[in-house]
Amino acid sequence: MGASRWGVVVGLCCLALSARAADPAQNAWFKAGREAVKKASAGLPKAHARNVILFVGDGMGIATVTAARILDGQQNGKSGEENLLSFEKLPYTAFSKTYTVDFQVGESAGTITALMSGVKTRSGVLGVDESVTRGDFAKAKAASVPSLLEQAEDRGLWTGVVTTTTITHATPAGTYAHTPERNWEDDSLESPGARDAGFPDIARQLVEQPHGDGIEVALGGGRIHFAGKPDGLRLDGRDLSADWQKRFQAGGAAVTTRDELLAVDPKKVRHLLGLFTPEHMSFEIERRKLTPALEPTLSEMTAKALDILTRSPKGFFLMVEGGRIDHGHHAGNAQRALTETIEFANAVSVALQKTKPTDTLIVVTADHSHTLSISGYPKRGNPILGLVVGSIGEGAPSNEPVKDLSGKPYTTLHYANGPGYTGQSDAQPEGAKLFPHKPTSYQGTKLGRPDLNEEEVEGPAYLQESSVPLSSETHGGEDVPIYAGGPGAAVFHGVQEQNFVYHAMAAALGWAAPPK
Repeated sequence: MGASRWGVVVGLCCLALSARAADPAQNAWFKAGREAVKKASAGLPKAHARNVILFVGDGMGIATVTAARILDGQQNGKSGEENLLSFEKLPYTAFSKTYTVDFQVGESAGTITALMSGVKTRSGVLGVDESVTRGDFAKAKAASVPSLLEQAEDRGLWTGVVTTTTITHATPAGTYAHTPERNWEDDSLESPGARDAGFPDIARQLVEQPHGDGIEVALGGGRIHFAGKPDGLRLDGRDLSADWQKRFQAGGAAVTTRDELLAVDPKKVRHLLGLFTPEHMSFEIERRKLTPALEPTLSEMTAKALDILTRSPKGFFLMVEGGRIDHGHHAGNAQRALTETIEFANAVSVALQKTKPTDTLIVVTADHSHTLSISGYPKRGNPILGLVVGSIGEGAPSNEPVKDLSGKPYTTLHYANGPGYTGQSDAQPEGAKLFPHKPTSYQGTKLGRPDLNEEEVEGPAYLQESSVPLSSETHGGEDVPIYAGGPGAAVFHGVQEQNFVYHAMAAALGWAAPPK
């Protein structure tokens, strides 16, 4: 596809999604968010950021941060409680309310739209305001709201998206896509009506991004959404990775392995697409076992993205997602979720090393929480993934596992719901459950709680017990933390609506309003 034809493609995409887009400045959520930032900025010195990096730990609630902090410390030979993850050392903190306009407990599509576009919206939709109901593609065009990434492109900044999920998954897609259904990652997943109408799927929207000169860096998983059969799911037969390279010609590259990524020369490649797995990237626990290491770490992807983006003459915007934190929690497996959180913190550390605190605002937050809890009076330094040893009583803490009233030991970490429920399911017998566990039905417990041992519960396959049997653990609805450092970071204090984050980032960049 030649450059002239690409102009037609991009023009059509822009016409389809942007010609009648909503004016966010007229949106009540948008207005309230802007006012909240003005109020939070009162008395603070003016600050201007050249660059902004938003880190989103998907599902990274307070309990996740605390448990990951302890696990990280214990893996480094300490008791763990005194440890701090990289982003916990940032100087400013706040809390974010994560509900969507229609759900008390939010999900990733509605929440990333708040973070990236400054408006709260419905669950399940991306880059559109609350006037759109899920699946209504006919109204999505007129209800589209611009994202911070798109606005950065329109202003000449370079942009990037990095994730451990498919690059078309809800959180990364929220930086560039406008759709009434988060699951429309390729055209085979669209409704027949949307497909017949030519509504662009999320993968197309990434490659055909009409703002500025297109996204500079996109790294993650999800090759199946970019190719037709037999390698992918696309019904239109397009090879979108090849189209990416054709669009950007000499300055564009597409890579599929860790070695290829590390070999990219950031001085020669400006537009980089990395799709390292057919679907989501491997959990960090599994990735470490791959020989050779075919997939890069989140830290390595972040480093390469910054090597490219820091060359921008006008600055950059980058969103980095630790996407599989969420997936570990949904599976009821705390060890996977916490290991992903530690690698997410490593990626933040890379960003802190590769940027200057005088010109780069770094914001670290979560889109929502999960039902993980930490409890039971374990003694100081007790393995965070282990059985509770200690208890409050007279004298020094005990060195024996604490027993419940039925005489069984229990762990420090639990989930309120999910596949760790110990009754018999149609997939595993009664007792402790092991990863992966994907039940479709359950029976109540008949034998009581299992008699757990330390080796079992600290193993990577162990699923923490849950109270309510579900096939997948759910999100949690409590507020999530925000950590920030750099120019404009001081505005992050107090308890804020989630869309506040967009307005704080825009204010740090000196943007009074979206470009016309």
